[in-house]
Amino acid sequence: MTVVRLPDGSERSFDHPVTVFDVALSIGAGLARAAIAGRVNGKLVDVSSHISNDSELAIITERDDEGLEIIRHSSAHLLAHAVKELFPEAQVTIGPVIEDGFYYDFSYKRPFTTEDLAAIEKKMQEIGKRNLQIERKVFERSEAISYFKDQGEHYKAQIIESIPGDEDVSLYFQGSFTDLCRGPHVPTTAKLKVFKLMKVAGAYWRGDSRNEMLQRIYGTAWTKKEDQKDYLRRLEEAEKRDHRKLGKHLNLFHTQEEAPGMVFWHPKGWALWQQVEQYMRDILNNSGYQEIRTPQVLDKDLWVRSGHWENFRENMFTTNSEERQFAIKPMNCPGHVQVFNQGLRSYRDLPVRLAEFGSCHRNEASGALHGIMRVRSFTQDDAHIFCAENQVQGEVVEFIDLLQKVYKDFGFDDILVKLSTRPTKRVGTEMQWDKAEAALEAALVDKQLDWDLQPGEGAFYGPKIEFSLKDCIGRVWQCGTLQLDFSMPDRLGAEYVAEDNTRQVPVMLHRAILGSMERFIGILIENHAGALPLWLSPEQVVVLNISRGQSDYAQEVTKELKRNNIRVSLDLRNEKITYKIREHSLQKLPYQIIVGDEEVRTRKVSVRNRSGADLGQMSVAALVAHLKAEISVRG
Repeated sequence: MTVVRLPDGSERSFDHPVTVFDVALSIGAGLARAAIAGRVNGKLVDVSSHISNDSELAIITERDDEGLEIIRHSSAHLLAHAVKELFPEAQVTIGPVIEDGFYYDFSYKRPFTTEDLAAIEKKMQEIGKRNLQIERKVFERSEAISYFKDQGEHYKAQIIESIPGDEDVSLYFQGSFTDLCRGPHVPTTAKLKVFKLMKVAGAYWRGDSRNEMLQRIYGTAWTKKEDQKDYLRRLEEAEKRDHRKLGKHLNLFHTQEEAPGMVFWHPKGWALWQQVEQYMRDILNNSGYQEIRTPQVLDKDLWVRSGHWENFRENMFTTNSEERQFAIKPMNCPGHVQVFNQGLRSYRDLPVRLAEFGSCHRNEASGALHGIMRVRSFTQDDAHIFCAENQVQGEVVEFIDLLQKVYKDFGFDDILVKLSTRPTKRVGTEMQWDKAEAALEAALVDKQLDWDLQPGEGAFYGPKIEFSLKDCIGRVWQCGTLQLDFSMPDRLGAEYVAEDNTRQVPVMLHRAILGSMERFIGILIENHAGALPLWLSPEQVVVLNISRGQSDYAQEVTKELKRNNIRVSLDLRNEKITYKIREHSLQKLPYQIIVGDEEVRTRKVSVRNRSGADLGQMSVAALVAHLKAEISVRG
C-alpha cells in the first residue's frame, strides 16, 4: 500500500507504485492535463516519476514558480533540438535557466545570423506542435560518455567527465534529440507554446577566455502570451531608458576604450554626482558618522593580513615600486581599520562610525562591463561601524532605518531584502559565524521585514543583508548591503578597552546604502528616463530670450537665480524661440523661463515646466520661492 499525502492534508492510497501523473489523474483529468512536474518529499521530479513509498506530493502546474522555471528549462532543450535539426554539425554545450528566460551555448563553424534566429524559432514552434514525449533515462557515466562521443557531441562528453563522483547520470530524449540533464522537464513538447528568441552573443567555453568562443542564443519563455507581451513591452521601455544612450544624449558622461570600465564625467553629469554625494554626506553627518579618506594604494602585506589577497586576488590591480608589491584597493575596509587603530579606544567610544566616499578598482572581466552600471573604477558610499557585540543589533536596526529613509527620498518605496549566510570559502570560526548570522536575523525580525534566505552567498568574512530596489518598470537593482564581520578586526589588530579593563576585538559592520555611486546614478537615470526630479537635475532652469532686446533682463534674471543657488543656464542665441524651447525640452530640463518684451515691461517671467504646461507669468521672487519649494521635496 502506497499512501500519498497532498498539500491540503488529504491522502490517497494505492495498492501499487504510481507515477505523479497517476496521482494527478486520480484527482481529476484537468489537473492531469495541467501537470508539468511533481514535488515528492521536497524534490522536483518528472510527472512520469514513480512513487513506491509513502510520500508527500505537490502537483506542479504552470501557475507555480517552479512550473515556469521548468518550462524555461525545457524551452532551452527545445532550442537545442531545433538547432540540431537545422544545423546538424553544430555541437550543443549547456542551456540553463536565467532570469526571465534561458540560453543555450553552441559550437558552430560560422556565426548565427538574425535570419537563423527566425528560422530556429520557427523550427521550435514546429517541434512543439509534434507533441513529442520527453523521456528520462539513467545511464552509467561511461555509457553516457560513449553515447555522446558516438553522436559527435564532445562537449557533452567533457561535461560528464568533469562531474565529480561516479554516480549515474540522466539523459532526456525528445524525438531524435538527446540531452544531458538532471531535470525535471515538461512531459511533452506541446507544453512549450509561448517563447521568443531574443539575441545571439559570444561566450567562452566554461567561461575561460583561453577556450573556444561559443555562440550563446538567448530566449524568453512564459506560460501566457499576455505575460510575454508585457515582458517585451518592459524591454522596449528599458531600451528607451538605457542610461548609456541617455548619458550621451544629455551630455552627462562617456566611456572609451582607452579606459575600459572607467567613466569620464562631463560637467552636467558631475553636477548630478555632486547632488547625490552631498545629499549622502548630509545624511551621514546627521547620523553620527565621521568622514575620512584613506590611500588608494596599499602594501600587499596588509591585503594578506586582511584575507583579501587569498580570497580576492584575481580581482585586484597590482603594481610594484622599490621592490615592494602594492595593490590598488578593491574595497575600503582594511584602510578604515587602520584609522580605528590609531590610539587606544575605550568601550565608551563605541560605536565608531567611519564613512568614506572611497574610490575603488576591481579587475572585472571586459565582457561584464556595462556603461556605468558595471565598471572597474567606482566610488562607494562606504562606511564601517566598530562596536561591541551587545551593540550589533541596535546598529543594524538603526542602519535599516537610515537606508529606508534614503531610498524613499530618492523615490524608491519597494525594497526587497535577502539574508546571505556563510559561503564555502571563508575566514573566521564557526562560532563567530553562528553569532554573526543570528545577530542579522534578529535585526530583521525586530524591523518586521520580509526577507529571503540565500544560503552560502555571504562574503568570505561574514554574513550579509542585501537590499534591492524595484524601479518604476519593475526591474530589481541590488544596491545596499550590511555585512557583519567578526574576523577582519582581529586579523588587523583592532581592539578596545572593555569596561572590565580587558582588551576586546570590536565587531565590524561593513555597510553601504547606494553601493556604487556610478551604478546608483545609472539606476536614477533609467528610473526617471533622464527626466530627473528638480533637486537632482544637473540644470534646473534655462532662461530664454525671444529677441536681442530682452538680453539684459534675461541676464539679470539668470544672476538672481544663481544668487539663490538655482542651477541655471542662459540661452541668448539668435534663434526662434520655438526652436530653443524644443531643443531644451529634448534635454529634459525641468523649467524654461521665457523673457519677451511684456516680461521686461512688467518685470516678470513666463514659466514653462518639463511637461510643456504654461505656468503663466510670475515675479522672479515668486519663481525662486516656487523652485525652492519643489527642490525641498524628496521622494
